[in-house]
Amino acid sequence: MEDSVFTKIIKGEIPSHKVYEDERTIAIIPLHTIAKGHVLVIPKVQVDQFIDLDEADYQAVMAVVQKVGKRMKEVLNPQRIGLQVVGLDVPHVHVHVIAFDTLAQFRELPDESAAIDHAKHAEMVQKLAF
Repeated sequence: MEDSVFTKIIKGEIPSHKVYEDERTIAIIPLHTIAKGHVLVIPKVQVDQFIDLDEADYQAVMAVVQKVGKRMKEVLNPQRIGLQVVGLDVPHVHVHVIAFDTLAQFRELPDESAAIDHAKHAEMVQKLAF
């Protein structure tokens, strides 16, 4: 299987805005975000669907999802923290952790044509990193 964009990020071949990393997972701010806070939690093993993760990697991903969500709640103080597991865009499991105030914000699609604001992402990393 060809390396996914996330595997390339994990290997350090592509730069990212990293919020968290451990031996099994990485959490990054996606290039195109939605709502007031948006982080992807990704297992380091490249697996297409979350149902195919082994138990240890699944538990590791979900533990980091919870940590990121708690950090978002503490720092950004949103109405809610929501999760999306879609997986159609990149064939590598990833969980979107999204801080939002309205259902419309949660359901918003990122503007893939927008210029990437690396300074804004770096600022969010400073707020959320742990």
